[in-house]
Amino acid sequence: MVYPENFEQKTGFDQIRQMLTQACISSLGKSFVEKLKFSSSHNLVSRLLDQTEEFRNIILSGENYPTSHFYNPFMVFERIKTEGTYVETEELGEIRSSIETISNFIRFLQAKKNEETYKYPVLNQLTENVFIEPDILKEIDSILDEQNQIRSNASQELAAIRRKKSELEKQASGRINQIFHQAKKQGWVSDDAELALRNGRLVIPITVAYKRKLKGFIHDHSATGQTAFLEPEEIFETNNEIRQLEVDEQKEIIRILKSFTDFLRPFLPALKEAYLFLGKIDFIRAKAKIAIEMEAQRPKLENNPRITWIKARHPLLWLSYKAQKKHVEPLDLQLDNKKRIIVISGPNAGGKSVCLKTTGLLQYMLQCGLLVPMLDYSEAGIFKKLFIDIGDEQSLENDLSTYSSHLANMKFFLKNTDSESLFLIDEFGAGTEPRLGGAIAEVILEKLADKKAFGVVTTHYANLKILAGKKEGIINGSMLFDTQKMRPLFRLKSGNPGSSFAFEIAKTMGIEKDLLAKAEKIAGEKHVDFERQLQDLELKKLEIEEKERQLKAGDSFLSEMIEKYQKLHSELEQRKNEILVQARKEAQKILGDSNRMIEKTIKEIRESAADKEKTKKLREELEEFIKSQEVKDDFPVDENLIQKKKKQKLKTTAPILETEDGPISKGDFVRIKGQQTPGEVTGIGEKEAMVEFGGIIIRTSLNKLEKISKKSVRKTEKTSRVKYDFDINQKASEFNPLLDVRGNNVEKALIKSRRFIDDAVLLGIKTLKIVHGTGDGILRQALRDYLKTIPEVTKTRDEHPDRGGAGCTLIEMKIK
Repeated sequence: MVYPENFEQKTGFDQIRQMLTQACISSLGKSFVEKLKFSSSHNLVSRLLDQTEEFRNIILSGENYPTSHFYNPFMVFERIKTEGTYVETEELGEIRSSIETISNFIRFLQAKKNEETYKYPVLNQLTENVFIEPDILKEIDSILDEQNQIRSNASQELAAIRRKKSELEKQASGRINQIFHQAKKQGWVSDDAELALRNGRLVIPITVAYKRKLKGFIHDHSATGQTAFLEPEEIFETNNEIRQLEVDEQKEIIRILKSFTDFLRPFLPALKEAYLFLGKIDFIRAKAKIAIEMEAQRPKLENNPRITWIKARHPLLWLSYKAQKKHVEPLDLQLDNKKRIIVISGPNAGGKSVCLKTTGLLQYMLQCGLLVPMLDYSEAGIFKKLFIDIGDEQSLENDLSTYSSHLANMKFFLKNTDSESLFLIDEFGAGTEPRLGGAIAEVILEKLADKKAFGVVTTHYANLKILAGKKEGIINGSMLFDTQKMRPLFRLKSGNPGSSFAFEIAKTMGIEKDLLAKAEKIAGEKHVDFERQLQDLELKKLEIEEKERQLKAGDSFLSEMIEKYQKLHSELEQRKNEILVQARKEAQKILGDSNRMIEKTIKEIRESAADKEKTKKLREELEEFIKSQEVKDDFPVDENLIQKKKKQKLKTTAPILETEDGPISKGDFVRIKGQQTPGEVTGIGEKEAMVEFGGIIIRTSLNKLEKISKKSVRKTEKTSRVKYDFDINQKASEFNPLLDVRGNNVEKALIKSRRFIDDAVLLGIKTLKIVHGTGDGILRQALRDYLKTIPEVTKTRDEHPDRGGAGCTLIEMKIK
């Protein structure tokens, strides 16, 4: 239930309905706008919101979807229900194009519907009962050509008629051209004259003085009367035949169209369902378009009456101020079982009525299935009844004053409200003597609270503020006022009553000081001082809350940076230990080779029978070999850490290195025989080579090395890379190249954007999109400034106006 009947006009929803109508492509969609109504069904409202949100995502994603030929054929369908009627040629062309649009949209929504990441399940449900007989398009294609004209081969009879008509037209045209040129030679026709068409027949524009020189029928004269348009007698009969063929042609076309209409008639019920689907799509698209325009979101929908709105905005006021580059203060409002009614007080022109209208409009929009301008983590409930009492309701017909009309509304409220009702009363108690009006308002408000109804009330009456302070279920709310700058802040603060600031406003309006001083004495100095101190305390409280919010945001950012640092430090320690363990293994291998070299040298010395020169040479070679094999190991190695990290890695099988034939050269990849660790040759001599293993260069004999293929080395490198705790493939499948930061403060938006960009760089994503809204442009500028500091970002620009415009930033990445 919605009360009164002009609820939409009182809240401004009639303007929202007009915006929807203008956003529709066709009369099909507009018909759904006209039928749009308030619903108290949680399931229905939830489904309508999901449909709108999915279509909003389609638009923001930039996906191509059908946007043309949203034709409304229902008047045609109504006409052709009767036997003997038929579809006109032009109508048939529109039906063909619109059926193709319906089919294309169904294909668009059903594409990838079986995938886990399918994005449009709710919209796809609309296609379940839509079926178009495939033969309909086949039949239309057999009748119409690409220009939506009847094909000559639509029937044998039509083909014969047109063929005969073409021959006669060619014959008549040839003969009249001959006569025309002869008349020109004779001077009967002016030099610049050309053949003309009158009554569907070719005629010669002959000078009136010579009209008797040619036999024929005069169809017309020029405006000056100097020229007669004459049809030569010779082609008169031929033209008559052509006219008759045209009549026959039209009869055959009508016969063809009647035959097609008889074929189409049984499919009309299914076609109506298909076109209703097209109208719904147009309507949902319109809802999504205005949602993007007003930066609306889908709040969390509860199946019980409640309001927990965060940064809600009046959409019409916001759009108007946005055009003027002005700021609209958002509204935070909470009503629940413990705090059902809020009594808002504060200065005149301070925003009390705007708060009330915002509440009524957004709740009505929501229960009509429209997205609403508030943060998406807001919570919104469903009310069975919405009532509003606002504005001047004088009734000349019923002889009711404004106050009498107000009391009539209160009578209706008292009779019909319950625990699932939301009532809105502006300037409660106004319109009569304040003391008496305030008393009546107090008892009515107390009764509404006893009925467990929810409500938003604005007032200046002190007794209502006092009632809100002591009555269970009612709380005070104040519209804040800047006492230093002497201006309203248009910000609602729950928990405390507000002041009217009558003296402060009067002072700014230029009322004489001595009069104001006298008025303050009459009102009582203590009362005036108390209200001022109360407001000052509220402003200081707000400043402290804002500083706390900023500190929390800073703490969050700092915690994230510390976490990143600790993770990076852990990974570096792990990598360092792995390299050192590998180096130790290589060193042990080299030491073994050295021992064998020593044993070999001793053996050769013995066999040389202690030849001094031979012994000296062998010792020098041995010393040089030992020096070349030295590996320093000054770093402690944490074996336990390495084993722990290895358990966290995915199990992989190391690929086998493939050997290659041929001589070893600088730059080749090699391994020590019997080992699997690859190294790169950095220098080479006749019998020895310098090889880099894991950053450590050693000298070794060429005969101890094997040449390996670069291909197998690359495989080894891939498997030896450090594996992070997350799965790259899983991150890639979950990554969304669109980030929505609307409603976030600058700090939180930058944190999300940093993560977003980091993931994009990691995954190699080249094109990104951040939706930040327009607002005052602060968030947009902060994001743009941050993006300039990222080397991988090559370009940023606004989105296309149809897909978000300046409310979105497109990012092009330079991925190596």
